[in-house]
Amino acid sequence: MKAAVLYRVNAPLEIVENIEIPPVGRGQVLVKIAFSGVCHSQLMEVRGKRGEDPYLPHMLGHEGSGVVMEVGSGVTKIKPGDKVILGWIKGEGIDAPGTRYKHGEETINAGGVTTFSEYAVASENRCVKVPGGVPLDVAVLFGCAIPTGAGIVMNRIRPEKGSTIAIFGLGGIGISALMASALYGCSAVIAVDVEEEKLKLAKELGATHTVNSTRQDPVREILEITGGKGVDYSVEAAGLAVTIEAAFRSVRKFGGLCVFASHPQAGAKIELDPYDLICGRKIEGSWGGSSDPDKDIPLLAALYREGKLPLDKLIRDRYSLDGINQAIEDLENRKIVRALIEMDGERQ
Repeated sequence: MKAAVLYRVNAPLEIVENIEIPPVGRGQVLVKIAFSGVCHSQLMEVRGKRGEDPYLPHMLGHEGSGVVMEVGSGVTKIKPGDKVILGWIKGEGIDAPGTRYKHGEETINAGGVTTFSEYAVASENRCVKVPGGVPLDVAVLFGCAIPTGAGIVMNRIRPEKGSTIAIFGLGGIGISALMASALYGCSAVIAVDVEEEKLKLAKELGATHTVNSTRQDPVREILEITGGKGVDYSVEAAGLAVTIEAAFRSVRKFGGLCVFASHPQAGAKIELDPYDLICGRKIEGSWGGSSDPDKDIPLLAALYREGKLPLDKLIRDRYSLDGINQAIEDLENRKIVRALIEMDGERQ
């Protein structure tokens, strides 16, 4: 098979051909990848912002979709021929160890799930059957962006009707959180980003207000929109310590909650005024939107089929596997919401 491999941080991924596909072990699944997503986590790994990388060379990618070709012993939740979503959030099934691929005398490492390749040997618990009515290109988003972003809103925040919420950062996770917020009847859904195109998309997807943080102080604007109180909730998905701090300062005293999903680069710290905590502002991180993939993905897919989560609007940018470095660069330069790597061109 062919795959994009990380050999050195701060260097382009290398496209490697003739990689041997290893035998499928207990609890593992061989998937022919149809589509893979590229998100901020992979960008940070490639750029060396996760700290020391002890697994080089290794494969990347933690959200994808494809067709099951073979299953190992002990696998019960899926079978050959099933269309599946691959994601990093662990679900039901065996938690099988990572895979090692061979390329000549070289060993290429991989974790429980990787998707920047034509085929992948993944752990059973990283696979979920694609719900009916969801095409494979859209299904990719259920591997990371949707369960994380929408999960923060639906599993943790659960905003009351008439409450107010601000979303900082309009990548795949932020847009997913925004779409979920629009389902709850919030009186204000405030989208914050640095790109006008993304803010325009946010308006189409339910934002009541938009703030371009390159032109306006987002905290000041949010206070003005909310009559000086601040929002009831904020979601931070921009991946910077400074935006986590701003999202926290934007929530109201005595019960306002900031939830952040982003992962700033290794070594970054956030600074909070202790008085804000005494005044009842709250902040917490989220691990994958507290999602249970086997339960949440069918529920989210139903909302997609009903037209309540218009996910097709997120996947306007498609690349080949050979063009993956361009996809990473475009993501880094904030030109796209979500990059889609197309392996074989089959939407369904």
